[in-house]
Amino acid sequence: MFKSALKLIQCSLETELARRNASTVGFIGIGNMGTHMASHLAKKIDKVKVFDISAEAARSVKGAHVCSSLEETASNVDVLFLSLPNGDIVKDTLVNKGVMKALPKKSLIVDTSTIDPKVSKELFRLAEENSLRFLDSPVSGGVTGAEAATLAIMVGGNKTDFDSIKPILHYMGARVVYCGSSGSGLIAKIANNLILGISMIGVSEGMNLGIKAGLDPKVLHDVINSSTGRCWSSDTYSPVPNIFPNVPSNNDYKGGYNIKLVVKDLALAETTAVNCEVPVPLGATAHQIYRALISNGYGDKDIAAVYKFLKGAD
Repeated sequence: MFKSALKLIQCSLETELARRNASTVGFIGIGNMGTHMASHLAKKIDKVKVFDISAEAARSVKGAHVCSSLEETASNVDVLFLSLPNGDIVKDTLVNKGVMKALPKKSLIVDTSTIDPKVSKELFRLAEENSLRFLDSPVSGGVTGAEAATLAIMVGGNKTDFDSIKPILHYMGARVVYCGSSGSGLIAKIANNLILGISMIGVSEGMNLGIKAGLDPKVLHDVINSSTGRCWSSDTYSPVPNIFPNVPSNNDYKGGYNIKLVVKDLALAETTAVNCEVPVPLGATAHQIYRALISNGYGDKDIAAVYKFLKGAD
C-alpha cells in the first residue's frame, strides 16, 4: 500500500515537473513518427504547436495548434521537438530557415531525428552560441512504438537538460536513457540500427531456408524463438506473413521502418565507422543488400520486406 502511494506521488510530481518545464512546446515534422509523438504530447501538455510542410499532416495532431510557418512554431516556446528525415534538413531548418533565431533564449531543442553525430555536435555548438540548449534524442521502436508510446529514446547532451526534459520524453517512450555528451544518443541509435539491419537479414534468410526446405513457418518460428537464433526481428517483428497480426509483414510490408531509411541509417553507421576506424563488414554487406532492394522497387516497404526479396516469386 505504501509503495503504491509513493509511486502515485512520484508520478504526480513528474507530471507537474513536466508541465512546469514546458508551458509551451513546439513540434516540427509531423510524419509517420512525428504524428504519434506530437499527439502524445498534445494529450499531456496544455500548449503544443505543430508545423509540417503538409498542413493536412499537421492538422492530424488533435489538440495542437497548427502553425503556418517555422518561425511561428519556434516563437515563445520552452521546448522545440524536431522529427525530420535527415541531417541536411535538420540543419537547414534550424540554421538557414531561422528557427534558432526565432527561439527564445535558453529554450531547449530536442532533435529526435536520426542524423550524423558530427552534424548534431555542430548544432549543439551553434545552439550554445545562440544561448540555446540542444539534445540529440533519436528514437527506436518504429511506428508501432510511436503509436503506443513505447519508444526507446536515447539522449545525448548536457545531463541537466536531460533531467529537465525526461518526464516529457516519457510521454512518448517507455524507456528513456541518457547516453552521455552531445552525439552519444545518435551513436547508440546508429549502433542499434546496424544490428537490426543485419539481424533482419539473418532471420529472413533462416526462415526462408527452413520454409523452402519444407518446414511449417509457425513451427520454425517457435523453434527459433526458443533457441539461440532468437532476436527482436524473430520474436517481435517477424518478416514472415501470418506469424503476428500487427506487423508490416502482415500488411504487404506497408508502414514501419522503410528500406530507404534503413539505407540512410546504415550509411550513417559506415560513416561513423570510418571516422572511428572501426571495421563493420556485415554492416557494409547489409547496406548493399538493402540498396539492392531499393533498385528492385522495395524502397518504400518496411525493413522486413527483405524476406520477400530473398524469397522471390512463389
